[in-house]
Amino acid sequence: MAISIKPLTPHFGAELAGVDISNHITNIQFGEIREAFDEYSVLVLPDQPLTDEQQIIFSQRFGILESTRALNPGSGTPFARQSNLDIKTGETIPLSDRRMFYQKANMLWHSDSTFKSVPSLCSVLSAREIPPVGGATEFASTRVLYGRLSENEQNKFADLVIEHDFVYSRGIVGFTLSEDEAAKFPAAHHDLVRKNKNNGRRSLMIGAHAKTVVGWSEDQGRTFLENLVLRATAPNLIYRHEWRENDVVIWDNQAILHRATPYDTTNHRRLMQRTTISSSMPTN
Repeated sequence: MAISIKPLTPHFGAELAGVDISNHITNIQFGEIREAFDEYSVLVLPDQPLTDEQQIIFSQRFGILESTRALNPGSGTPFARQSNLDIKTGETIPLSDRRMFYQKANMLWHSDSTFKSVPSLCSVLSAREIPPVGGATEFASTRVLYGRLSENEQNKFADLVIEHDFVYSRGIVGFTLSEDEAAKFPAAHHDLVRKNKNNGRRSLMIGAHAKTVVGWSEDQGRTFLENLVLRATAPNLIYRHEWRENDVVIWDNQAILHRATPYDTTNHRRLMQRTTISSSMPTN
């Protein structure tokens, strides 16, 4: 059966059906998925129960998997664990625990791994256990934003370089890293304007990790970047995904901003497993 594609908004995002990514998909099937990814930036695949191994195998079709760094419960593995469950006991983590405080920054508009020297291509998030209410994820497209820029803005932005800093973004919500922890996250510089190698479409790499514009004062850079995020996340441009168990969502980290939304972390369980694929290797 051929893969079917249903757009989710007039601007970006699509739901895919007719493929089972838990099995070894064919090159033709992956080619269709990759083409849809390049076109729509966010893909929703319902009813995809995955084991960790199956998620890794599928994710590797896009390229090299990143290894999760310190602080996340999945540190040292290919998984960034988005959860209120203790990885060893399976019990609910108290709201006062530092691990829950750390996750508050997920509610800021951001793109995964822009603070790394090699930014990521995309993320694959698998919904293993979800609360009955709350916990949606919202998405916004910086490709749509780029298309709405004036010609003067596009010319001005072409040469701008942005400093991305994980320590800075966690500090926005009041989370403080120790000196040893902060040393693992040096700031990185990336071009503001990104170009999709497969279709040539341009986007902006911004979000909470984007601290300032290189060569500008920090305050001037912050004002500029915050304005871009506001423009990208206008209410009429957002896709809000209400999770169902076994949903898999894939998004382009150089063209999409996303943020978590609250749920009752005390009374409800949630387990989301994310793999993140580096942009360092040519993809299929």
